[in-house]
Amino acid sequence: MAILRLLELAPAQQQAASGFLQTSAWLLVAIPLLSAAFLLLAGKRADGWGHWVGVAAPGLAFVLGLGVTVSLLGGDAATRVRSLHLFSWIPAGSLHLDAGLRLDPLSLTFVLLVTFVGTLIHVYSVAYMDHDPSRRRFFAYLNFFIAAMLLLVLADSYLLLFVGWEGVGLASYLLIGFWNHETPNAVAAKKAFVMNRVGDLGMLVALMVMFASFGAVDFTTVFHGAPGASAGVLTAISLMLLLAACGKSAQFPLQAWLGDAMAGPTPVSALIHAATMVTAGVYLVVRSAPIFEGAPNAQLVVVIVGGITLIFGAIVGLAKDDIKKVLAASTMSQIGYMMLAAGLGPIGYAFAIFHLVTHGFFKAGLFLGAGSVMHGMDDQVDMRRFGALQKFLPITWATFAIAWLAILGIPPFSGFWTKDKIIEAAFVGDGWRPWVFGLVALIGAGLTAFYMSRLFFMTFHGTERWTKDQHPHEAPKLMTVPMIVLAVGSAFVGGLLSIGGAFSTWLEPVTGHHEHAEPVLSVPAITVATLVLVLAGAFFAWRQYVVSTVPVTPPLASVLTRAARHDLYQDEVNEALFMHPGQYLTRSLTYGDRRVLDAGVDGIGRLVAGTGELLRRWQNGYARSYAATMVAGLLILLVVVLAFQS
Repeated sequence: MAILRLLELAPAQQQAASGFLQTSAWLLVAIPLLSAAFLLLAGKRADGWGHWVGVAAPGLAFVLGLGVTVSLLGGDAATRVRSLHLFSWIPAGSLHLDAGLRLDPLSLTFVLLVTFVGTLIHVYSVAYMDHDPSRRRFFAYLNFFIAAMLLLVLADSYLLLFVGWEGVGLASYLLIGFWNHETPNAVAAKKAFVMNRVGDLGMLVALMVMFASFGAVDFTTVFHGAPGASAGVLTAISLMLLLAACGKSAQFPLQAWLGDAMAGPTPVSALIHAATMVTAGVYLVVRSAPIFEGAPNAQLVVVIVGGITLIFGAIVGLAKDDIKKVLAASTMSQIGYMMLAAGLGPIGYAFAIFHLVTHGFFKAGLFLGAGSVMHGMDDQVDMRRFGALQKFLPITWATFAIAWLAILGIPPFSGFWTKDKIIEAAFVGDGWRPWVFGLVALIGAGLTAFYMSRLFFMTFHGTERWTKDQHPHEAPKLMTVPMIVLAVGSAFVGGLLSIGGAFSTWLEPVTGHHEHAEPVLSVPAITVATLVLVLAGAFFAWRQYVVSTVPVTPPLASVLTRAARHDLYQDEVNEALFMHPGQYLTRSLTYGDRRVLDAGVDGIGRLVAGTGELLRRWQNGYARSYAATMVAGLLILLVVVLAFQS
């Protein structure tokens, strides 16, 4: 209601209210951060009600973010970018950096997505974590993640962005390993943490090159200086930023951690590993567009990485039986679409972010639906032990079905308006690139239709395959209501934001304006080809998992299927290339340290001790011995002197 009243204000009053909202934007980060601190420090006295404080924090941040967004909507492109100075942060010699927030369409799009979807997931978590004795701590971690993610997208410099970047990494570690009393969960958290640190090394190197080249790391200075920098410098920065993005967004070759991250509670998967943190890499590439546009080779690498990950994730998703790991592979694949679009340059930036927004709705809905299934099936995750749940979980089935149709890209659901635009953009260009990248995007759509339909049919249709002691039941309203809201978004957000190119126009102050470019195939032909592949994938899944009997025990698989079940041996490759050589190097250094350095030091010690022992024998306390020694010494000196004189 406060936002509606703001819209009705007189121009002068609205301008004053707008200024207040923009100068108060720091509360977007402060509210969830203070809530997290309160929940961690409140102690057991807050166990009974602290979770509602956790729910209120992202809700308030959403209202404030909506107010800031509305205050920028009425202006032209130039006025939709504002900076908010906070304080002088690092006054160190030639590096003088102020902490500030950048309010523009890109950052505010993320603010609204993170806080709105985050609030729904917080509400869902109240019921999902109802019996967990550490629920208050869980909500503190969720709030801390929200604060870190908002800082990441609102920062006006790469260094402040890096603070939020590390914050979401820490929050991810805490939430993936929330149930760390079980060893696999602790191992999964450690794996995600280590692989993300590899990506962070790229960010640190990029910061160093920026400072060496531009003398600053804030967006304004770096972007203004980028056109005058050499292609080599921009390529180096771009590739290091891409490395950081690959770690955070689980893109090839740093994708191995995402499947294991499903060890965390399902709301964690929905919030961090579907709608927010794993999209930070896409944000980083689009935000850094002025740098990437000066490094066309790096842009090509972004497209290639996105294309590989798109197919990689889809192949892994084809063979998984764990419902959450199928969705994790799907997330990896869908972010591959976004990275591919971001690498295409101005023609793809807006489509990458648009698909990111709709993906946040339908993938969060799918994860929450999976959590609802687990809630009704005693935490079972093996889809081969589901089947025919439609009649027992009707709300979950309906909301899941809408999200399923959205990710398939069936019109008029949201995915149709976003993923199809990326496929069209992939077919734009000259030479071999549009054919290769366009076909990769098309094939990905067909594979997505098959593995997501496989998941849907194995879970909700076919024959009952669960054990007799299981009694499927629908989730409580605190879980189903957020699922319903996300389903509505999955159905309509894409279409509404597509009217008149509204979303692309909104992002123009950041992504720039570009004229429509015709793909090498006509748009109707691409649309028809995409729908044919999608329907074919869904049909084959229906025939195999509804018409045919699904065995409870996986049958003997082909070589490719076994490889997909083992994540295409990504862990084995990482171990062979990095872990085992590292272990051998460590053992070699340890051996050298023990046999050479320690032996040398010990030898010197023994020499000194032996010499001391020998000299000690001459110190016997007898004057006659000392006199004899002196006489012997004089005789030796006399012999030496006479020898030299002769």
